[in-house]
Amino acid sequence: MSDQPHKLAVLMGGPSAEREVSLRTGAACVIALREAGYDVSEVIVEDENFVIPDGTDLAFISLHGTFGEDGQVQDILNARGIPFTGAGAEVSRITIDKEKTKEKFRHHGVPTPSGQLVHSLDEVTVPLPVFIKPNAQGSSVGSRSATTREELASAVNDALKFDSSVLVEQLITGRELTVGVLGDQVLPIVEIHPLAGFYDYTNKYTKGNTEYFCPAHLPQEITELIQRYALAAHQSVGDAVYSRIDFLLEKDTLPYCLEINTIPGMTATSLLPKAAAAAGISFPQLCRRIVELSWIARRKERSA
Repeated sequence: MSDQPHKLAVLMGGPSAEREVSLRTGAACVIALREAGYDVSEVIVEDENFVIPDGTDLAFISLHGTFGEDGQVQDILNARGIPFTGAGAEVSRITIDKEKTKEKFRHHGVPTPSGQLVHSLDEVTVPLPVFIKPNAQGSSVGSRSATTREELASAVNDALKFDSSVLVEQLITGRELTVGVLGDQVLPIVEIHPLAGFYDYTNKYTKGNTEYFCPAHLPQEITELIQRYALAAHQSVGDAVYSRIDFLLEKDTLPYCLEINTIPGMTATSLLPKAAAAAGISFPQLCRRIVELSWIARRKERSA
């Protein structure tokens, strides 16, 4: 590996349910990386047979959800000898699995809602109300709450359309927060306030549906507590390089860590760029930092 990468290929699209969002993330990152001074090519990914231009120093992964965040594309790039951004294959396999991630959180003292992994409605024993989500999807695809048995049956069946296993958690109500981590730098907290419902796929990616406050209006001690938990969550899964960690704050004092996103969205409405901007980091600077941190991580892996 050379001292620093110069020629980058941004991988976007992919076969997951989040393809359209990935294309938007990729397009935004291409512009930002060019502004940061890199020679950038675009690679629209359909399946494992994607082609990266000769001479590429680093693949910038902008593939959300399955194939992008679950270790598959990382394995392919490793096999081809092409360094890439973000978490390695092993870390990705952990973080795409919500239940495995929650086990890591618990082991490292990060509070997370109690729940169970099920493969059918009959297995559910968590008392209502609950929140249901596919175990290995992102962007809140197939996720929703249930307060009655009828709602539970419908939600579990819908979630099973996206995954063979479903996470059923105790329903936590409170303020929705998210925290970005770049290496060992914890960014300001973003508070997410959907104007209707919860922060689902539609509210995430539709301009005007959600208000954001960054830094979040929280007491200093709560801010510091959540940021400590965010860094602990980030480190609990291994070297994720960069991530965005989602929380719910119950009764303004009790934070619960929900999950970690190892390839968070980088669109006009995305949260990591908002948090970085609040820390004085422009979008091109954020993309450059991701490249630099990832380059260091891949070097460490090769020398291990």
